Amino acid sequence: MQNPKITQDIFDFLKALAKNNNKEWFEKNKPIFKQHESSVKSFYAGLQEHLNIHDEIEKMKLFRIYRDVRFSKDKTPYKTHFGGSFSRLGARLRGGYYLHLKPGDSFAAVGFWEPNKEDLFRIRKELEMDAGEFRKVINDKSFKQVWGDLVGEGVKTAPKGFDKEHPDIDLIRKKQFIFVRKFSDKQVHSADFIKEVDKSFKAVRPYFDLMSDVLTTNLNGESILD
Repeated sequence: MQNPKITQDIFDFLKALAKNNNKEWFEKNKPIFKQHESSVKSFYAGLQEHLNIHDEIEKMKLFRIYRDVRFSKDKTPYKTHFGGSFSRLGARLRGGYYLHLKPGDSFAAVGFWEPNKEDLFRIRKELEMDAGEFRKVINDKSFKQVWGDLVGEGVKTAPKGFDKEHPDIDLIRKKQFIFVRKFSDKQVHSADFIKEVDKSFKAVRPYFDLMSDVLTTNLNGESILD
């Protein structure tokens, strides 16, 4: 079976949508959009199949093209990209995958976008106690070649209850723990793009394995799972 592709036609449609981001144009071109959406869904489904060879994916979600404009200054009704996420199975496998497809701005992202309060506190306490293993994983040469540096928002100084002079405060202060890899349009349209994305996702496993271990144990290393 041939791997599904993200064709130039899909990006041409997104470019046209960006120039004509209104309901009248979209409704007129909706049959074309549905064709492209179907192709994109096939690509994400194919990527899920690749992921399931080396991971356990519980759910794939392709996000809707319609924007929620209720609380946004930007009232354009449609997104000018496709985006989809992959959730890992169960409480013992932590971390998530995301793929964003947009002309001139495509990227894959992995990690922890919005950890809940309990998970965030647990991560910070682990880093406060000993960030050595965390730094070893994210600074591994082969890992950095794919994913580069840790990114994500953080508090300005230190979270409440943590020492702002702690030697690992650069990590403790973070609210997100994510990595991003960008792709050119040429890469996105290549026949091997699905394999390259999967290869990148596979490379993040040491990080996910470490964080899964942290988030399923207490500070004594005892399991908190039933």
